[in-house]
Amino acid sequence: MEAPGVVEALARFLIRHYSDQLRSIVLSPDPLLHYPLLIDYAEQMNDDPQLAHLLFSQPTTYLPLLDEAASWVQKVVLEGFKGQQNPSKKSFVHVRVNICGSPLECPETFPRIGRIRVKHRGILLTLKGTVIRSGLVKMIEGERLYECRKCKHRFKVYPELETGNSIKLPSCCPSQRSKSCEGMNFQFIEGSIVPHDYQEIKIQESVQVLGVGAIPRSITIILKDDLVDLVKAGDDVIVTGILTAKWSSDLKDVRCDLDPVVIANYVRRTNELKADIDMPDDIIMQFRNFWSDFQTTPLKGRNAILRGICPQVFGLFTVKLAVALTLIGGVQHIDASGTKVRGESHLLLVGDPGTGKSQFLKFAAKLSNRSVITTGLGSTSAGLTVTAVKDGGEWMLEAGALVLADGGLCCIDEFDSMREHDRATIHEAMEQQTISVAKAGLVTTLSTKTIVFGATNAKGQYDPDQFDIVLVLLDTKNPEWDAVVSSHILAQQSDSENGKPNNDIANIWPLPMLRRYFQFVKQYFKPVLTKEAEKVISSYYQLQRRSATQNAAHARLMFRNEVTQLDAITAILCIESSMTTSAIVDSVGNALHSNFTENPDQEYAKQEKVILEKLRAIDEFPSINKKGKRNKFTLVLWERASLGSGSLERRKQL
Repeated sequence: MEAPGVVEALARFLIRHYSDQLRSIVLSPDPLLHYPLLIDYAEQMNDDPQLAHLLFSQPTTYLPLLDEAASWVQKVVLEGFKGQQNPSKKSFVHVRVNICGSPLECPETFPRIGRIRVKHRGILLTLKGTVIRSGLVKMIEGERLYECRKCKHRFKVYPELETGNSIKLPSCCPSQRSKSCEGMNFQFIEGSIVPHDYQEIKIQESVQVLGVGAIPRSITIILKDDLVDLVKAGDDVIVTGILTAKWSSDLKDVRCDLDPVVIANYVRRTNELKADIDMPDDIIMQFRNFWSDFQTTPLKGRNAILRGICPQVFGLFTVKLAVALTLIGGVQHIDASGTKVRGESHLLLVGDPGTGKSQFLKFAAKLSNRSVITTGLGSTSAGLTVTAVKDGGEWMLEAGALVLADGGLCCIDEFDSMREHDRATIHEAMEQQTISVAKAGLVTTLSTKTIVFGATNAKGQYDPDQFDIVLVLLDTKNPEWDAVVSSHILAQQSDSENGKPNNDIANIWPLPMLRRYFQFVKQYFKPVLTKEAEKVISSYYQLQRRSATQNAAHARLMFRNEVTQLDAITAILCIESSMTTSAIVDSVGNALHSNFTENPDQEYAKQEKVILEKLRAIDEFPSINKKGKRNKFTLVLWERASLGSGSLERRKQL
């Protein structure tokens, strides 16, 4: 197709489908800004399949024609105002192509970063990954205007990316006249240089899509004009652009190679879209029907969900409940002054070898839509937070594990192997959910809204005040527990050999269903405290913040928008399970030996009666008796509240 005919066809397409966007552009006040015009490739396919195929197969030629068509269409849009308001034609309008919902979402045109090959060069390619490095915004030369001294023909010359954006003039005059000019002397037109904003980022493929032992690959993305500064380190993005190559930096004693790069046409952040993916109405109705079946015995329904967490590990009810509450999370609170109280809680498993700590870490990583797994032995503070790297003479920030897990889960195995300095570094990321960086002249703050799930050896060193829940799994001798576990293992082995179906496994929720359920309740429910729940929490922790996160998470787990007394007491039991001694619960057993009960609702009724009686003692008896001494029971609770909130001064005052 000839260029004039293509521009006219594209202009008609833009007028039919995107006239509203164009009107808002011409009404914008600043004529020097770069404005994006987002179009859907699926609509282009329906409108003109042949032109859509040319746009896919030859984007280097046809994407500039789209921009030219958008510039031409502005004249038509301006004629429709007839003196109303104050519209103006914009010099820089860039058409951005969104391939979502189109045939281009196939493995050939939407490959993994590690599967990019030479065959993908020159087509409209789409990649998905996580931003691990974000460079500075620069200004580069976009184009120059030259004039042939012989025939006075003017033409544009664009810089070549492969040679470091250098300008290369043609060997002869490129005029399209009937008689060739063949002139070789050209004059630069003063003031014709068009500058562009320029930024390089690096994205890395997600670890979840890789097999065991595979190394995640990365690729450089070039952003221009309105695309710069749209994303930061740690963001999940989908990039549509053109694959090309660029000569690597000219360093001493280093071979100069062609590195693959993608010149982006459109960049979309997917951080906020994760909760809305793969949630059909029939699945939501299945969740509602499930809870309607357990309306009279809600805790039995809750336990049915918990059995699906790490099903290969028998029992450990307390650990599975803590994992579920940690992954679901509470509700973030923001007061009138703008101060934020985090809704995410952090969990630490402390136990002997062979108690299933690493199994829970790996399963939790699978359960979360976004997760990073690392070990304390092989991690430094820079690897966990952010590091400054020098690339081509320029300093850049490269995201660490906590930044890459922003909005998800960071699992740290062998937490005790970390150096004390490294453990102190991540304290800000865990409590304030930000990382303040001042390295190599780069001063910034990065978001780390991350759940930290750690595991450590029982003999290792750790600070329990850094975590909201600390569960101790001690492999003590317990003949009754050993008999139950051995019988369960032998029964499973016997059923598998005889080909009998295992009813326990058949009733367990599969991993995809659990993942969808957790994402739905996090997105849909924003529980608020009822008066009964608030009274229980107030009496227990003296308005202490730590258990408020767990009771809101339990309300979400129970498919509710209210935090009831049941949720508050369950949060108390979960917190008390992390204590070696308890002033509320008569017996705090080993979390390793906690099992699912047959009648959880009846068991809860007994625990509720005991806990409420002891909590009423706080209101009925004064904390200081006539002799000026604190009541022993209240003293234990007050000290527990001080330990939970991390207040060293309050503990000293005791």
